[in-house]
Amino acid sequence: MLRNLPLKAINRGITGQIRQQSTVPSLSNLGASWKTLSTEERQSVYTEVVEKQKQDWKQLSIDEKRAAYFISFGPHGPRTPVVEQGGNTKVFVGVLGALAATAAIYFGVRSFAAEPPQTMSKEWQEASTEYMKEQKSNPISGVSSENYKGKGMVQ
Repeated sequence: MLRNLPLKAINRGITGQIRQQSTVPSLSNLGASWKTLSTEERQSVYTEVVEKQKQDWKQLSIDEKRAAYFISFGPHGPRTPVVEQGGNTKVFVGVLGALAATAAIYFGVRSFAAEPPQTMSKEWQEASTEYMKEQKSNPISGVSSENYKGKGMVQ
């Protein structure tokens, strides 16, 4: 019994390899079938392609070259696109919705706001500018200075 144990393990390994080789999916159109493959099948395809790449590249078929390129540079794993197809439209519509909601809140709050204070009227601000000139406020660089060309207190 113990003498046959290593042989059984070897036989299991050989049959496992034979089963694994027989379940290797076709390399043609690998990009379409990659998502449906299990992890073991993906690993077996990967090892098969790596072994074939060790041969002369002129002997590889077009499907094998395409499979090698897909495995190396295809949109799977970390190279999966962050935004799926149509995702940009969702983001654009979401941003427009957020802007519309913001505008609605802004104008809603403004509609319930009180009238601006009387000091914000143009007449009040012009009167404040004249008062500052009469009082000679800030005579070095302000409204009361010589050659002043600003608007004063008018906004």
